[in-house]
Amino acid sequence: MSDGAHQVAQRLQAAGFSALWAGGCVRDMIMGRAPKDYDLATNATPERVMALFPRAIAVGKAFGVVRVAIGGLEYEVATFRKDHAYKDGRHPEAVSYTDEKTDAQRRDFTVNALFFDPLAGKVHDYVNGQADITARVIRAVGHPNERFEEDHLRMLRAIRFASTLDFTLDTKTFEAIRTNAQQIGKISVERIQQELTRILLESARSGDAIGLMLKTGLLQVFLPEVAAMLGQAQPPQFHPEGDVFTHTMLMLNAMQKPSLRLAYAVLLHDVGKPMTAKLTDGRIRFNQHASHGATMAETILKRLRLPSEDIKAIVFSIGNHMRFMDVRKMRRATLHRLVGAPTFPLELELHRLDCAACHGDMQNFDFLTEFQRECRAKPVLPKPWVTGADILALGVPSGREVGRWKKLAYDAQLEKAVAHREAALAWLKKLITAKRAKSA
Repeated sequence: MSDGAHQVAQRLQAAGFSALWAGGCVRDMIMGRAPKDYDLATNATPERVMALFPRAIAVGKAFGVVRVAIGGLEYEVATFRKDHAYKDGRHPEAVSYTDEKTDAQRRDFTVNALFFDPLAGKVHDYVNGQADITARVIRAVGHPNERFEEDHLRMLRAIRFASTLDFTLDTKTFEAIRTNAQQIGKISVERIQQELTRILLESARSGDAIGLMLKTGLLQVFLPEVAAMLGQAQPPQFHPEGDVFTHTMLMLNAMQKPSLRLAYAVLLHDVGKPMTAKLTDGRIRFNQHASHGATMAETILKRLRLPSEDIKAIVFSIGNHMRFMDVRKMRRATLHRLVGAPTFPLELELHRLDCAACHGDMQNFDFLTEFQRECRAKPVLPKPWVTGADILALGVPSGREVGRWKKLAYDAQLEKAVAHREAALAWLKKLITAKRAKSA
């Protein structure tokens, strides 16, 4: 990908323009990380860029941004600019073209305000960004209050960069976020969700990131239900780690390359505990917190505009996460249905993280893992031997009774109460005949 970015810079410089790699790709290169993409900055106007690259597309011409395709890959080329007054907490009212030093001053954080000339092999640093990379610090460019007033989402982006890069927040930047935290409520939920999702999926310790959101006051604004878990005590014999918030953050920190569904299931799995907490016989109890939490999670996830299929799976897993306590007492038919469910891998990992972050008892997890191993040689949920047509042939009239008899026969099959299809039909015929005789 860097070859194409080099070609773009080379063509612009050959035409007499300045052309530099800009932003995150320069930061990643300095840190020895592979950049995910390459953006360029130039003193060429969008019209001149498009003249040099006839197939280029103006994607943000008002802001001087052109997308150039080289070798099947796309690169954003932006003209050096100065942003003027912001009125909506996101977009400048106007921009004017300028030089690279002034362009660096309008960027969000020092580590993202660096330029690199790929032809000369030289970094252009006007904001001491290299020093902050060495110190592993996220620092707003210039006055942090001004940067956050320009785009309120930058406050959440500061958390993301700190957590995904394993950096700390500069003190003045941290205090500016605390001062302006309420402004995050003016940002669209879609933009907030995108940042939150990246934090959950890309951070090595996303629980620490959520904790930082709490300290800055951001979490209380857009996820007050999660913030409410702080201070909610739990029975120490089951949760020696502490309150509900601490437990959840430990689980988040323990995730390894999580899916979106797992990350949000972990974040919200105990969200129903504060509202259900009661002291009974000297012990804190959370009766039906899973079902209440599922209802709350659905509301939260819809508010965040997550895809409906993801919401469905996450909510189901949260609502059912306490049933894993009883797996060793379950009938085989119930176990087969549990393990055969499409959400089972998600539920099992949620259970493992849950146990590891509190009492550490893995007996139920080990039991289910072994059960899975036993079932691996054949389908977890085998094809039913008895069909609805079979039941109708036994004289049961069409209707709900057919479904009841079918389930009963399938349970007997899963429980190994019958050995094969013929035995199942004979067993079922005997039961149906006995029921008719009793009703006569």
